[in-house]
Parts: sequence; C-alpha cells; structure tokens
Amino acid sequence: MKSAAETQAVIEALARQHPDADTELHYRSAFELLVATILSAQATDAGVNNVTPALFARFPDARALAGAPAAEVEQLIHSTGFFRQKAKALMGMSRALVEHHGGEVPRTMEALVKLPGVGRKTANVVLGHALGVPGLPVDRHVLRVSNRLGIADSDDPDRVEQQLTGALPPGFWTRASDTLILHGRRICKPEPLCSQCTAAEACAFRAEAVDRAEPVTPRTTKRRQAARAKPAQKPAASRRR
Repeated sequence: MKSAAETQAVIEALARQHPDADTELHYRSAFELLVATILSAQATDAGVNNVTPALFARFPDARALAGAPAAEVEQLIHSTGFFRQKAKALMGMSRALVEHHGGEVPRTMEALVKLPGVGRKTANVVLGHALGVPGLPVDRHVLRVSNRLGIADSDDPDRVEQQLTGALPPGFWTRASDTLILHGRRICKPEPLCSQCTAAEACAFRAEAVDRAEPVTPRTTKRRQAARAKPAQKPAASRRR
C-alpha cells in the first residue's frame, strides 16, 4: 500500500482532474441531506433528487416526517426502491431526532449512527457536506478505486476509511471521497478507462496489467484480488510434519 505522501499525491492528481467533485444530492439543510442519503441506498442520486422536492414540500422537517402516514411516505419515495424499508427508516430516524435531539441533526458520528437507517457512510456524508465536520464516506466507488490505486488494501469499508483518513489531512477527507466517487463513476469504472486517468502511472492494478501484458477488466481485477487474498501455501516439508 502507498505511503501517506504518495496517497496525498494521488488524490491531488485526481482532484485536478475532477475539480467539480461534490455530492450530487440536492439539499438545503443537514436534515434534507440525511433523508436524501438514506434514500440513495440502491438508488441513483438523480433518482433521489427527483423525489425529494415533493417529499420535503409535504414533510419539511423531522417533526413533520416523524408523524407522517407511512403509506404517504411510501408513495412519495416509491421510485427509489425498497420504499417500505426506507419509509420505516426515515420515520424512525425523524422520531429519534425529535425525541433525543430536539429535531436537529446531531454533529457527531457517535450520535448519528444511533439513528435508525444511519451507518458510517451516511453519517460521514452528512458530517462532511452539511455540518462542516471532517468525514470520509466509503461507498462501492471509493472501495474499487482506492484498492486499484493501491492507496487502500481492504474490501471492508470501515478499514478503508481508517486507511484513507490515516493518510490524508482531515480537511481533505470529504473532498477526497467526492473525488474518488466521481472518478469511479467517470473513469475508473468496473471496465476502467485507464488512458483517461491522471493517476494511471501510480495505479497498482494498471502496473500489474502492464507487467502481465493484459487489459484491466472486471475479470482480471477479481482474479488478482483473489490471488492477493489467498494465503501462501506451506512448503511440502512443513505440511508433512
């Protein structure tokens, strides 16, 4: 895995390629971003942005959403998928905000992850974008891109969060996540566009592909990940003992 200095250099190169990196969810408050991020699970940001204006017009704050009729909430968010589970999470989260936080979104990770439907990724999104508290959300794009580049080495989001936050200054955490997400959507897709990547020369997987004279594809990527994860076989003499 790359050093902290190398990691910062990679992120800075990608940030120059994606100067517009930011969350694509539309929001006007921490509460709206919290709701939108919960809705974004298994849904596109564009799809979430299509439903939130009507949802917030009908239920503008935690107190309104806490007492909302479940059927009405489900109807408003139906197109985002898993609408029953999401409606339950949104209403439970809103009730918890009213009961324990005066209807306001708390400013700490510890308090946020105690809310129904809120994990570390969602909490980090809200902290970093709406509350000005350093946070580094790790989604599937961050996992894929950071592991390919060699600035992280784990399939576990919490572990990757620790690795990246340990290498980057807190003030850059949120921007780094936004940059990796956008790079994953535009360039470092499952079938990556390596020729368009500003960090290609530092990319661990691309280097392996060049050494093996093979393209970086989802199939070869999975094979290399499996090979790295496979424990080394003991020598025959050791196995006979």
